[in-house]
Amino acid sequence: MSVFTPLARPELEAFLAPYGLGQLRDFQGIAAGSENTNFFISMEHGEFVLTLVERGPVQEMPFFIELLDVLHEADLPVPYALRTTDGQALRELKGKPALLQPRLSGKHPTEPNTQHCAQIGELMAHMHLATREKPIERITDRGLNWMLEEGSNFISHLGEAEGALLKQSVEEIERTKPGIMSLPRANVHADLFRDNTLFEGTHLTGVIDFYNACSGPMLYDVAIAVNDWCSFEDGKIDAPRARAMLGAYAALRPFTAAEAELWSTMLRVGCVRFWLSRLIAAESFAGQDVLIHDPSEFRQRLEQRQETHIPLPFAL
Repeated sequence: MSVFTPLARPELEAFLAPYGLGQLRDFQGIAAGSENTNFFISMEHGEFVLTLVERGPVQEMPFFIELLDVLHEADLPVPYALRTTDGQALRELKGKPALLQPRLSGKHPTEPNTQHCAQIGELMAHMHLATREKPIERITDRGLNWMLEEGSNFISHLGEAEGALLKQSVEEIERTKPGIMSLPRANVHADLFRDNTLFEGTHLTGVIDFYNACSGPMLYDVAIAVNDWCSFEDGKIDAPRARAMLGAYAALRPFTAAEAELWSTMLRVGCVRFWLSRLIAAESFAGQDVLIHDPSEFRQRLEQRQETHIPLPFAL
C-alpha cells in the first residue's frame, strides 16, 4: 500500500483540531497513490482527503494552493485547501507538507466512452482558459530537460529495441524543444489520467491530484489526456474517443497552426514522460510494497505513436 508516512490516531486528531470540523470518526490510507501519502478522513462535519506531500520542495506548495483556488473560483470541480480557523492552508505533519481538502464524490472511470472524453476535453479547455492570461509560474521537475537527461541515462538500462526507441525519442525532443516551448501556454494538470478524475455515470464530478501541475504548453496536457483516455489495450488510439475529446476542447479553445504541426510529436513526448517515470519507479521501488505502474504500457503506446492518424480539429 502506498502510504509512505503512516499516522497514528492521536497525532491525526491533534492535526485536525484547528479546522473546527468536529470529532474524527474514521481515517483510511489510500492505496492508489504512487508518489504522495493520502488518507480518507471522516469527520463529524464532512468527508475530506488529507495529503502528505512526499515529493517536491516545500516552497512550491503555495503554487498548488493558489492554482486550486483560481480553478475553484472558476467553478471547476477541483479540490482546494481548507483553512484552519486562523486562516492557515499549508501545514506540516510528520515533517511533511500537509493539506486537507474536501473529498469529491464519484468514482474513477475504468472504461471511458466518448461522453467521458468530451467532458475531459471541456474541463481542460476551461482550466487553460482560466489561467492562460496570467499563468501561475512553476517549472515542472519532469519536463523536457528532465526527459533529455533521464532518457539519455536510461538508454543503457534497456534492451536493444527499447533502447533504440528511447534514443530516437530523446533525439526528437532535443530537435523540437524550441518549437514546443514556444507553443501557447497556461497552467496544465500534466497528469490528467482516468484515476485522477471522478465521475458519477458520465457526469464529471471531480479532478484531483494536481501535484504535477505546472505552467507550460497547453498541448502537452491534451496529449497526456488523449494518450490515457483514448487508447486501446494495444496502445492504438481509439478515433471516436479522441475526436470527442479534441472536438470538445477546440470548441472552447481553438488549436493554433503551430500546435497542429507539433501534435504528433507531443503525443510521443507524453508517452516518453510516463514511460521514463515508470521505469525509474520500477527500479527505485523494486521489492517494496509500493504501487508501481507498468512501464511497458507507455513503451507500447510510444511505438504506436510513431504514426498518428488523428489530427487536431484545426487540421481537418
